[in-house]
Amino acid sequence: MKIKFILLVFVSTWLALIVRIFFLSVESNGHYTNLSHRNTIKTEYIAPVRGEILDRNNRPVAINKLGFKIQLAPHLTYKKNIEKYEKEIQVITSLLPNITAEKIKKNYKKEESYYNHNFIDIVQFIPYEEIMPVYSILNLRKNIKIIPAPKRYYPYKNIAAHMIGYVSHANRKEIKKDPLLELIGYTGKTGLEKYYNKYLQGTPGKRKIQVNASNQEITELLYEDASEDTKLTLSMDMELQSYISSLFKNKVGAVVVMDVNGSILSAGSFPNYDLNIFVTGMSYKMYEGLSSSLDHPFTNKLVHGLYPPGSTIKPMLGLLYISSDLNKNWSVDCRSSLPLGGRIFRCWKKKGHRHTSINKAIRESCDDYFYKGSLIVGNKKMSNALIRYGLSKKTGIDLPNEFLGVVPSRDWKKRKYNKAWNIGETLNMSIGQGDFLTTPLQVAQQTALIATGRLPRPHLVKKVGSKTYIDNFKEVFNDKELSNLPVIRKSMHQVCNNPKGTARNYLSSKVTIAGKTGTAQVVAIKQDIQKRKLEHEMSYYRRSHAWFTSYGPYKNPKYVVMVMIEHGGHGGHAAGKIVSNIYNKLLELKYIDKR
Repeated sequence: MKIKFILLVFVSTWLALIVRIFFLSVESNGHYTNLSHRNTIKTEYIAPVRGEILDRNNRPVAINKLGFKIQLAPHLTYKKNIEKYEKEIQVITSLLPNITAEKIKKNYKKEESYYNHNFIDIVQFIPYEEIMPVYSILNLRKNIKIIPAPKRYYPYKNIAAHMIGYVSHANRKEIKKDPLLELIGYTGKTGLEKYYNKYLQGTPGKRKIQVNASNQEITELLYEDASEDTKLTLSMDMELQSYISSLFKNKVGAVVVMDVNGSILSAGSFPNYDLNIFVTGMSYKMYEGLSSSLDHPFTNKLVHGLYPPGSTIKPMLGLLYISSDLNKNWSVDCRSSLPLGGRIFRCWKKKGHRHTSINKAIRESCDDYFYKGSLIVGNKKMSNALIRYGLSKKTGIDLPNEFLGVVPSRDWKKRKYNKAWNIGETLNMSIGQGDFLTTPLQVAQQTALIATGRLPRPHLVKKVGSKTYIDNFKEVFNDKELSNLPVIRKSMHQVCNNPKGTARNYLSSKVTIAGKTGTAQVVAIKQDIQKRKLEHEMSYYRRSHAWFTSYGPYKNPKYVVMVMIEHGGHGGHAAGKIVSNIYNKLLELKYIDKR
């Protein structure tokens, strides 16, 4: 019996061993083959070069400066390699005196690990002309690698800075969202650089190599180029943009020159800043100075600035008035003030405009006409129509995080403040004041709507690669509004050309234009004040924002020119000369060929 038991144990043991050997040698063969393959075959990804941005005339707007980065072999800080480590640093700093040993060691320490077998970045960028004299010396050292590493450069520096945007180091949150950024290192942070980031950064290449147990390369098995044909061509003209920027010297505000079909020829937000400081890095003092400025240079005022539209809204409301409850012959007797609900709503003209219909109301910007019209039409119709026309919505421009603005209404106030609407708010809304807020780009879009009868989608890019942007429109007017558009256009023509027009005395444009001025108050005027201060008598930050939006040529509209100057005072006085100069420049550059 004992012999049988011993034989059974002996046979069972050998059967178990045979089964295990079979599993290891046959069943697990594929698994261990893969492990072995991973140990000997290494895949390296090749970072693509970021696509360039050009203006409509192929002038470079965002390019890549040729340069290199320096890498050092891993594990050099271990005791047996420490002499090599110090020697390599000594060689680098002696050949490139602008690089300090402290900086190299700091960068190396960040990535050094027993588990890291890749070369470590110790210098992110060295210009081509600086490294070429010593390239061959460094490249012969087996512990040092010199890798091509282009750096973003903006030749126009601060011109159109808010539109172009900039790239900077990708943070952990951005890398988690897009793992490719760990390889590239940089990503678009603002403007077009951010909006088109996925396209501009391209796709990585791939290199498969065979390595030995010491992670040394034996042979290259596969090489695939990175995809880098990612050029953006803008609709913007940088010559025009540079000229307009000079007109805004020491001014705060926004400007846009837009084809009535939505293609933007020039756009700016002021003050601006040199884009290159975000690529190379800036001092804390410089950042503090920019970020704490009351003029908000980091804000793209064109799409992120929210302002009361003031009288620029009157053409749109005038069109609604004469196309709904009123007609183009309806008029008011403006006596300069309208008592209502214990308040007095003033017209800007001290003696009033007296008999006023739609043409005069827009031409001379009579507030009383719009006050009394709003009492008949009502807030609900006004807010619904303005939203239908495109306000309180994104314009759709190819820039990130565009703001919506506010068209105030009963429902809006109830949702936001849980308060009831009062009739005085309807009157304030009728002259573009109160809680009414728009972006400068929305005002320009509304002007294009009046000029053409269609709401365009603004855009800064003309071509993505070889693919041309297709203009996009919305039909928002009903038949009656379309039939009444000539009345509004004629009134806007009179603003700029009639002796009594609010812009006439400030214009010197060689192009016949139509437009609307606006003076948007930033501080409420107390009811007991009988004599109002003139704008130039007020302290700077209490002055009204100045608007002037226009289109031209009048008979054949091609371009919208919109200028907004923060605390500029009267729209015509502050912006008339700038608008005139822009149209004259368009004529000079042959964008407009008829007067």
